[in-house]
Amino acid sequence: MQAALAAVVLVPALASAQAIEPVDLDVVARIRHEAFHRSQAAANLKELTETVGPRLTNSPAYVRSSEWARDKLRGYGLSRVQDEVYDPAFGRGWDFRASRVEMIAPRELPIHALPKAWTPGTDGPVEGEVVLATFKTLEDIDKQRGKLAGKIVLLDEARAYKPADKPDFRRYTEEDLGELQTFPVPQDPAGDAQDKRLEEYRKRQALNRALNTFFAEEGVLATLSISSWDNGIVRVMGGGARKAGEPVGVPDLVVAAEHYNQLVRAVERGQAPRLRVDVDARFTSDGDLPASNTFADLPGSSKADELVIIGAHLDSWHTGTGAADNGAGVVVMMEAMRILKAIDARPKRTIRIALWGGEEQGLHGSAGDVSRHLAAYPEPTDPEQRALPQSFQRGTGPLQRQRGYDRFSTYFNFDNGTGRIRGIYAQENHAAVPIFQAWLAPFADLGASIVTTRNTGSTDHISFDRVGLPGFQFVQDPADYFSHVHHTHLDTYDHVVPEDLKQAAAIIASFAYHAAMREQRLPRKPFVERDE
Repeated sequence: MQAALAAVVLVPALASAQAIEPVDLDVVARIRHEAFHRSQAAANLKELTETVGPRLTNSPAYVRSSEWARDKLRGYGLSRVQDEVYDPAFGRGWDFRASRVEMIAPRELPIHALPKAWTPGTDGPVEGEVVLATFKTLEDIDKQRGKLAGKIVLLDEARAYKPADKPDFRRYTEEDLGELQTFPVPQDPAGDAQDKRLEEYRKRQALNRALNTFFAEEGVLATLSISSWDNGIVRVMGGGARKAGEPVGVPDLVVAAEHYNQLVRAVERGQAPRLRVDVDARFTSDGDLPASNTFADLPGSSKADELVIIGAHLDSWHTGTGAADNGAGVVVMMEAMRILKAIDARPKRTIRIALWGGEEQGLHGSAGDVSRHLAAYPEPTDPEQRALPQSFQRGTGPLQRQRGYDRFSTYFNFDNGTGRIRGIYAQENHAAVPIFQAWLAPFADLGASIVTTRNTGSTDHISFDRVGLPGFQFVQDPADYFSHVHHTHLDTYDHVVPEDLKQAAAIIASFAYHAAMREQRLPRKPFVERDE
């Protein structure tokens, strides 16, 4: 009572928020003290990224990271610490250890290049002449038959260097936050936009499969592509083939733009550069392996069968150490659970941490869990439809809700790098806005203050949102996420700010606790099932 009275006297905005939604300031104070004075987040991030390393789904390192997380969560005293398979045949294991690319003629030069995931290694160094050959359609393959044996093929044209016009590292300004609180009215989509995207997807997939087969049959030594970012940053994701039985092609690498452009110009001058390429990468299984998520619970009491979930994706790409994307999210969520256990929180609902796999390949881990336990559209019977990503599937029937659908309260996600929390995206859930405003009020002094009705996408909260369940991502400072680290070899511990992790863990622990203590589950926005 005294804490609440002090809030009324000293912080009128907080008192106003509490009139709408109760906030337990005693628990908030204990959460803050534990988060700021006994944090384990930074130490955990060092272990995860520099001892375990990058965590490509189904790689040996991913398996180690799951074991590491389970050991930590058990050590915190959490319950039901376990892995659960979301796909019994996600794809083959793949491991990358090292790569070395050198120009050996007409002069010597180390080339900064890294392989795409799920592409083969060279099985020792190989040497060959560099040629330029672009492939935009299936017809382009026939034009190159018989010309590329023993060659190293540049797949892209040179790209002009564009100096950066934004700071390398950025915090949101008050003006930025004000703009985020406006809602841009969506434009009407073009009637055939979905059909066009589907057609482009099918063409791209068909071309990739054909090229993988062609390059291997032709005897190409390796293929090189230009990094999508400048300033020596190598931005790398997947290639080859994850699924057993599909053609994997040849060693396929991404090259720093400034080095790639030199190679193109040398070819265009007729200097015929030669490269030595040595890639130590291998598939660790012949067949497709099952893929799992990792879970742990803080059990509830009077509403123990209802769930509040907090989550982040455990998987990463393979060339950095996955610190910002998304080691930061993993350790923040683990820290939030540790804090709640350490202060002896007794939530009414069960609070669960979910560490997802397969996010980088399309939200597979979270989508698989939602489908299994909460809701899913029926799988299509048409083989052609089954081969498509879920976002393209149609005609499968109405949403099938599982038993857990009505017992689910909310999901909170963290997946935008190191940036401190500045607020939360409400995903057009207007009934949640005043609730979130009340929960954020005790953290205004830490820079977290806004609730925007905007939607944000591209991470695991979408798996919940797309079936009509409350799923949310926090507004985070941009930091250097999209200037240096996102899917690049620079995604390392040094690009994470430990103080940001402390702030985020405190806020998320408080959000999870208050969601678990409400008399009613978090309100749901109107849900329109997808067109059939």
